[in-house]
Amino acid sequence: MERPGTRARAADTFGLGEAAKAFFGHGSPRVIAGLLGAALAGRIVLGGWSWWDLLGPAVVVALQPFTEWTIHVLLLHFRPKAIGPLRIDPLVARKHRAHHADPRDPVLVFIPLPALAALVAGLAAVCLAALPLERGLTTLLGAFAVLAAYEWTHYLIHSSYRPRHALYRYVWRAHRNHHFRNEHYWFGVTVHLADHVLGTFPDKTAVPLSPTARTLGVADAA
Repeated sequence: MERPGTRARAADTFGLGEAAKAFFGHGSPRVIAGLLGAALAGRIVLGGWSWWDLLGPAVVVALQPFTEWTIHVLLLHFRPKAIGPLRIDPLVARKHRAHHADPRDPVLVFIPLPALAALVAGLAAVCLAALPLERGLTTLLGAFAVLAAYEWTHYLIHSSYRPRHALYRYVWRAHRNHHFRNEHYWFGVTVHLADHVLGTFPDKTAVPLSPTARTLGVADAA
């Protein structure tokens, strides 16, 4: 029989090393790490560095809070729609509902591989088609780094690792409020600037406990 406090002590001893080992046991982080390494190697081989290389990644980082917020609101929380006999219910929305139904399932934390493939293809097309090759690859490198930070932060929040610093505690608490308090607020994961700007970062006590936080209002959420 498990003694009281054993689980809490186990969570306290789950450090970043253990978290990283578990993190890279999943497909999405390995794919992103491989893409990040390949992009970095390719950019080093191309050479031709200039101050303009800072612009693309800077734009990616500046847009990230609003990109993250928009994808979360419009795509991940998309409710199924019927157009005649056609049911529109994207894979990422279905997986996200399953994630809300069981936030502790580590498999459901990560971007589904088919969606990741589409996202990477879209990022590559935009960065490499719209910019000179060197600048485009640097921008793509920044986008992959942001994507890696998103996956790591989201995984860590849902793992047994507990906050030990104020900044991470702020992010951790906000995301847990989204899952366990009210799914209509706290849409950021890595950063909550968009939530503050767009009015979706209220005081926890100012919003009611939502009965649909686990289902997102869809009957077949599981």
